[in-house]
Amino acid sequence: MKKHRAFLKWAGGKYSLIDPIRRLLPEGRKLIEPFVGAGSVFLNTDYERYVLNDINPDLITLYQYVKRRPKTFIKDARSFFCGRTNQADAYYAMRQRFNLSRDPYERSLLFLYLNRHGYNGLCRYNSKGGFNVPFGEYKKPYFPEAELEVFAEKAKRAQFVCASFEHIFRRARQGDVIYCDPPYAPLTPTANFTSYATGGFGLTDQNELARRAKMAAEKRHIPVLISNHDTKLTRALYDTAEITSLSVARNISQNGKTRKPVAELLALYDYRQAEGYDNVVTLTPKLAKAQ
Repeated sequence: MKKHRAFLKWAGGKYSLIDPIRRLLPEGRKLIEPFVGAGSVFLNTDYERYVLNDINPDLITLYQYVKRRPKTFIKDARSFFCGRTNQADAYYAMRQRFNLSRDPYERSLLFLYLNRHGYNGLCRYNSKGGFNVPFGEYKKPYFPEAELEVFAEKAKRAQFVCASFEHIFRRARQGDVIYCDPPYAPLTPTANFTSYATGGFGLTDQNELARRAKMAAEKRHIPVLISNHDTKLTRALYDTAEITSLSVARNISQNGKTRKPVAELLALYDYRQAEGYDNVVTLTPKLAKAQ
């Protein structure tokens, strides 16, 4: 199966981990993603249907427009990618326009612009809900026309939802498969990066996600696969899951020379497996920069 890149740049994107994720995802009629992000897993799997959720309304509204009006959206978005818009003063004016706008279509166009022109593909809001990622200073930001077209075609099989992950878990039924890529647990107590959408994702949320994954598999016979950092905390949270250990490069660090591989894991809860997992599989895929 040909690999497809997402049209958004995304911190923690799963393009470089598609192969191990695909190997572990069980078969099913429908894939449910409570934390869809840039959609790399959606784009690189082949389920009949998809339910793609994210707590970020700007992201989901963008996806809905790309699905419904791809040609119009691509035509309108292209005008934001030119030399005059790739300057700091233009970027900050566009960012202010986005933060003041209440028009969902305008916000979707600007969201794509900010994603491709802002620093490192970050999606970050302040406590008041204002997008606050700085200018990226790229020589020539890429306009992802081909990627938008692929996404729009695949989106014909998808329903886009903006709700809590708890709500999405309740919607799942037997025959479905759930893949979770939540905001990651911190590697250290001072490294908690969860502000991609206002509200954060704390330890209580991490614990609740693990609890619901276990219950979905054991009580409702719905398999769940979760991505996260590989730490003592996550090992404890996913103590009944089958753990696959991974090493992956991330490019969030401002200094490229200090970017090092990070230990991650995939935790599989599957009702068809025996209870009380104690086996750990270790994989070291080819290191690649995050999407």
